[in-house]
Amino acid sequence: MAILLRLGHCNRRTGCKPYLFWQQLVLKISLMELPGLAFAVWMFICFYASVDSYPSGKIREACTSMIPCHGSSPQLSPEHTITVNGTEFKPGDNIEVHLSGPDFEGFFIQARDAEHLDSPAVGSFMLVDRKLSQLLTCGRIKNSAVSHTSKAKKKYIKVYWIAPGDAPKRVQFLATVVKKYKTFWVKIPGPVVSQPNALSPTTPLHATSEAISTLHSVSYLSKPFNASGCGSMKFCIRNPSNCDPESASCFFLSFQEEKSSVFIEMSGPSEGYLAFALSHDQWMGGDDAYLCVNEDHRVHVSTAYLKGRSPPVLDSENALEDVSWRLVDGILQCSFRRSISLPAYKGRFNLNASYYIFLADGEASEGGLIYKHRHQPLITNGIYNVTGLPQDIGGSRSPQLIKAHGALMFVAWITTVSIGVIVARFFKPVWSHSFLFGKEMWFQVHRVLMLTTVMLTSISFVLPFIYRGCWSQQAGFHPYLGCTVMALTIFQPLMAGFRPSRHAPRRQLFNWFHWSTGTTARILAVVTMFLGVDLPALDLPDPWDTYTMVGFVAWHVGIEILLEIHSYCLVRKVEVIEDDRVQILQSLTSAEAEGRLFKQVVLTIYVCGNIVFLIAFLAAINHI
Repeated sequence: MAILLRLGHCNRRTGCKPYLFWQQLVLKISLMELPGLAFAVWMFICFYASVDSYPSGKIREACTSMIPCHGSSPQLSPEHTITVNGTEFKPGDNIEVHLSGPDFEGFFIQARDAEHLDSPAVGSFMLVDRKLSQLLTCGRIKNSAVSHTSKAKKKYIKVYWIAPGDAPKRVQFLATVVKKYKTFWVKIPGPVVSQPNALSPTTPLHATSEAISTLHSVSYLSKPFNASGCGSMKFCIRNPSNCDPESASCFFLSFQEEKSSVFIEMSGPSEGYLAFALSHDQWMGGDDAYLCVNEDHRVHVSTAYLKGRSPPVLDSENALEDVSWRLVDGILQCSFRRSISLPAYKGRFNLNASYYIFLADGEASEGGLIYKHRHQPLITNGIYNVTGLPQDIGGSRSPQLIKAHGALMFVAWITTVSIGVIVARFFKPVWSHSFLFGKEMWFQVHRVLMLTTVMLTSISFVLPFIYRGCWSQQAGFHPYLGCTVMALTIFQPLMAGFRPSRHAPRRQLFNWFHWSTGTTARILAVVTMFLGVDLPALDLPDPWDTYTMVGFVAWHVGIEILLEIHSYCLVRKVEVIEDDRVQILQSLTSAEAEGRLFKQVVLTIYVCGNIVFLIAFLAAINHI
């Protein structure tokens, strides 16, 4: 255990926790039935993570100290320098930041209050080269730090710092640079930039020939949107429901009718683009779309037409008026006005009709090229007229069929199959003299729960195919494992139909096959669910879903261990144990009947616990 702790956490004070995802996955497998293999894999992952440190640059654990977890002391005289393209800024400005010097493998850049360098990071960053650098979130501010993407050697890094609305008067840039694994400098001081007494809010900071372009003559929003008037004066869509558009996790879209036009506001956490579309159905294609795109560190607002699942076709003519934007602390906001009816513009829908409404976000390149959204767009549950009765609604990022797929799988593999296995394994002596419809009660309960599992799994299995209409190429290993689980689920009751009689010579062989098939299906089902909860079509809250799945597996295994210990204690009371009676899925001895009350209490507690886990997952599915 001491070795595991050391390998998994290379420093208790800085709290390095590499490859947490894979450690949790191995933990699940080890808890289910494969402790030897899982331990070996765990040891390999922990050792690899500790030795290689942070080659991917995902070093959020070092946000406060800016010290890499390399087990050595930093150098004193820095060889690298930080430069900027100006000395003054105002809220919303973009400051060009350069880090240069001899070859280095890793780096970590932040901006902090110059008067309090131990305070949290200030403002957010924009990238120039995504191959060399990536954005990190330190504290509550999204994109408030920049680090490397690999340990490939580099000499020069260029990024943009975006001044927040609540920036201190003086801001200093700091950098940690790693030349080699044990050769690094911490908090290299950079230039200090300060706010002037007055600057025009629409004029960006210029100091070099590479300064940011001002080709788009749009106004700058001096303050963020708010939700006042939602449901009474304007039609609003919010995700999560009733969220504040000023918060860092709120996606917001509003429509307010003003005579013959509609004023539209769109807001959300995004470093690339936000977009909404009006559609006649819940599928992409033939839709009227509106995009706010971060293009060369300025927000460009345009209309587009969606054709199938292809990238949007931007219009050459823009039918939008009164365009404004704001990009602060990783939150992109834009507003504009358009006429209710635009007969002169092909592809623009009339706003006095009812539509499904899509709201999506994603990444964009420096030139404004947008990439496919990384998670499912928010889609309203019905059609709405945005110029009709004002409403304040939400939506769902998961289609109803996919929600039903996930819900049925959770019911089957968290509740029915788990209880059925416990009953068959430990309750034969408890209910050996109780009969239901001519059969022993434990067998009838076990059979009903397992047939219910088969039925729920079969129904759930076909739902994604109905939704997609084909095989999903972007779901990773989830559909392959799902098909394997489905095959084992069907094979298990078919095999049970050919079960030999209790005293037949082949009965023990059958018991082994029956147990191994069921155990394999359960392990694969847990891994499949673990992968499925993070797919774009469902995407339960992270890391809550991981911790809850680990909690369920630990709960189930803990109950099994408790009942095994109880059975062992009862067996010890018997003077002679007949070897031919020790069989899988059969009672060890008649002495187990003595623990009837204890087992019934444990079963009651176990069922209640399973129901709690099930309700938690179903509530999470309903919330997305």
